[in-house]
Amino acid sequence: MHTLICGSMAYDTIMVFKDQFKKHILPEQIHILNVAFLVPEMRREYGGCAGNIAYNLQMLGGHPMIMATVGDDFAPYASRLEMLGLNQAHLRHVPDSFTGQAFITTDLDDNQITAFHPGAMGMSHLNSVSMAKDVTLGIVSPDGRDGMIQHAQQFFDLDIPFVFDPGQGMPMFSGAELLTFIEQAAYVTVNDYEAKLLQDKTGKSLDNIAKNVKALIVTLGADGSLIYADGKQIAIPTPKPKAIVDPTGCGDAYRAGLLYGIQQDWDWQSTGRLASLMGSLKIANRGGQNHRYTRAELMNLYEHSFGQTIKL
Repeated sequence: MHTLICGSMAYDTIMVFKDQFKKHILPEQIHILNVAFLVPEMRREYGGCAGNIAYNLQMLGGHPMIMATVGDDFAPYASRLEMLGLNQAHLRHVPDSFTGQAFITTDLDDNQITAFHPGAMGMSHLNSVSMAKDVTLGIVSPDGRDGMIQHAQQFFDLDIPFVFDPGQGMPMFSGAELLTFIEQAAYVTVNDYEAKLLQDKTGKSLDNIAKNVKALIVTLGADGSLIYADGKQIAIPTPKPKAIVDPTGCGDAYRAGLLYGIQQDWDWQSTGRLASLMGSLKIANRGGQNHRYTRAELMNLYEHSFGQTIKL
């Protein structure tokens, strides 16, 4: 009973500028912008939507399989996946390319300037969902444009339910293409900004979109999330995190909780609460894959947060 996670694998290089961007960018000279920022702090994190989701899903006791394309520089990440025991059977190496990577510079006001190089992601369509065996659930997360279209169609043709998670990839698609994704998917998940963009591009309200899927999940950050399912809107609270350190990967942690609950055939209240807990735990740690909990710890944290017991 595997969950196939189609999406990006990436390195995140994060740099801290010990000042404010606004002091060094002159609005009247923006047309000839030429700035340099000294960044004495820098770290490299393992990331990518598929990598982050798989990391969290395995922590919960799920059975993730990653389907992604990677470059010549993937060896350190591959070693990490091997150490974690994560399946690498459907990671395709694209010669003469880099693994996708983000270069993020943050200032003291938490403003960010990000450059993203997709690299091997652009060849994600070389992978086919049919290559993976014993798959009962999938997710199509941000990846190469052609790969996302192809993988959604393949899940649909193989009658494998999947979550459509467009994320930052949504601008790549027209309204008609997004409607096709919605028609093919069993579930759709977006954050509040993406929900507004999805409505603008498709011309459909959230209620109308929800009628075409088993569930539409909209995350609202600190305000929790809202699940449209069975003709109802189910409000899910967010447990208060121990600290707010880094939001990178919180959405991916949330999606891992969703996938686990769906695989276990839980009700939406329990599934949403687990997903919300995973996002809350992640935000207290830097990077998308540096938080670590045992299943027993997660069950205890769930009970403490919601006054309800679960079994992972």
